[in-house]
Formats: sequence, C-alpha cells, structure tokens
Amino acid sequence: MQRWVMASISLTDAELRRFDAALRDQRDLTGTDLNRLAQSLTSVREARSDGSADDEHDPEGPTLSSEWSRIVGVHREFDEKVAAIDRALARIADGSYGTCIRCAKPIGSARLSALLTADLCIDCAREIENRGR
Repeated sequence: MQRWVMASISLTDAELRRFDAALRDQRDLTGTDLNRLAQSLTSVREARSDGSADDEHDPEGPTLSSEWSRIVGVHREFDEKVAAIDRALARIADGSYGTCIRCAKPIGSARLSALLTADLCIDCAREIENRGR
C-alpha cells in the first residue's frame, strides 16, 4: 500500500491518464511494426526455401541470411518493448506506476515522460548502469 501512496504523491490522476494513453498508443504502434516484421520474416523465409535463390552471391544487397538475422534481432527488440509497455500498464493498474521498483521512491514525471516504461528512479538506474561498467 505504501507504494501507491508514494506514487500518488509524485503523479496526478491527469498525469497517470496521460501516461496510460501514451503507453497504449506506443503499444499499438509497436504492434503494427511487429506485424510488418512478421510479414518480412515470411518473405525472407520463402526466399530462403526457394532453391533457385543464390543468396551468397547477390552483389545487389545483403544476403538472405544476414537479412533474416537483422529482422529477427529487430523483432526481438520489439517483443522486449511490448513486454516493457505491458509491465508499465500493469503498474498503472495496480497503482505502483511512478514508483521505483528498487528503492520505492517516486520516479518523477519528467523521467516518465522521457521513458514511459521506466521502472527505476534516475538514481537507481545510474547506480545499476555504473555497476555494469
């Protein structure tokens, strides 16, 4: 319960509604991008299975293998983005959005505006980043 109290101190109801709407918009856009990538993966998969495609000797562009790897990597990034958005929406629903999951301090509207899916306050994020160096 304390988490909700701390979050409500830093974010107004209007801000929470704005963040909720922005997250939902971002999720919709990312879903559209994922659908496009799925179509690209299907095209590359079909081209790779075509026995006449000379993938490794095409002077006009990347090989099908490298294109496949690139698309799979971007797809993974979009999947991670959707998961982060879903976690943020769940935090809005349970009242913990805007509260650092590490120290339970308010994250702050400015940080959330810059990174809608932020689940760490700036101090905790910096500390974790510095440990990785």
